[in-house]
Amino acid sequence: MKRDTILIFEDNSIERAMLVEMFKDNYSILEAENGKDGIELLNSHFSSIAIVLLDYLMPVMDGFQVLERLKEKKLLSKIPFIMITGEDSSDLEKKGYEYGIVSYIKKPYQPDVVKQVVSNAIGWFEYKMKLEIVVKRQNDSIQKQNDILKQKTKELNQLNGILIDSLSGIVEFRNLESRQHIKRIRQFSICLGKSIMKLYSEYELTSDKLMQIGWACALHDIGKITIPDHIITKPGKLTVDEFELMKSHTTKGAEIIQKSIRLNDKAVFDYACDIARHHHEKYDGKGYPDGLKGEQISIAAQIVSLADIYDTLTTERVYKTDYEPDKAHQMIMNGRYGSFSPKMLQAFEEVASEFEEILKKYPDED
Repeated sequence: MKRDTILIFEDNSIERAMLVEMFKDNYSILEAENGKDGIELLNSHFSSIAIVLLDYLMPVMDGFQVLERLKEKKLLSKIPFIMITGEDSSDLEKKGYEYGIVSYIKKPYQPDVVKQVVSNAIGWFEYKMKLEIVVKRQNDSIQKQNDILKQKTKELNQLNGILIDSLSGIVEFRNLESRQHIKRIRQFSICLGKSIMKLYSEYELTSDKLMQIGWACALHDIGKITIPDHIITKPGKLTVDEFELMKSHTTKGAEIIQKSIRLNDKAVFDYACDIARHHHEKYDGKGYPDGLKGEQISIAAQIVSLADIYDTLTTERVYKTDYEPDKAHQMIMNGRYGSFSPKMLQAFEEVASEFEEILKKYPDED
């Protein structure tokens, strides 16, 4: 059943009517004058409810009493809740977020703001639910492989290969990148890592570590699955707000890996979390999300960052055409796409021709 209903908990008939007026053209509306009646409506119409607007102060049961009751039934993770309040209290807001509400609406109402908050919450929650379904499918598949791995450790590489194919499926599910993108990033990262290992022993890289980085980097953009389609596929320049949302794929990606993806190899897991969060950090400290600078950025994240930029430059995207490998190499060396350490650039210089060969070996499929 399609979720096309808004449930409004609001004892003030005038304010409730204002909310109904805002949403009646696009949603079915359910109205409750108190917390007890609202819970009954929620239980009887659960499958059709897209979002709940919950007033803080109500008779019979107030907003937090409602949340406490629903928390016991574990319903707060299945529908987005927005709390309505006329108070301006950080303690109140903190308490609401601890229960699991997704946002607040302040009185008196500003219709445009209220509509946008509700729209954002519904959109975010829809993507969250889709992500949970996709990740569950992948986890089921990976768990089966992990059961085999406990008895046959020699099949680790085969398992990692299955993982990459599964992740390619997630990526293709949202049309984020081509299937070949993940393969190229892995090969670029291993190639660049070998150059680093040869030139700079202080990073203590080994062949085993490079293989782990190679597998882990397949997850570097998993957070993009939480970004709305209209931003992911936008052919033009992103707005400031859109770019801020796009940047969040780094933190969301790390969170997804930490909470939702089971990897039997702890080293690969640790690399994957680090790479997902920090592959957009820059050596001069002007990257995101944490503004790390210099060697605060792990060598794994530095390697994957350069590999990702090279792949972005040399392949066609919805917002750009591709550059020739020589041009891409020059742009990276000149700092056109952010700063890298002198050591990283020297290592990249050593394997520029090998990067071109990898690009030819794994072209995007039509």
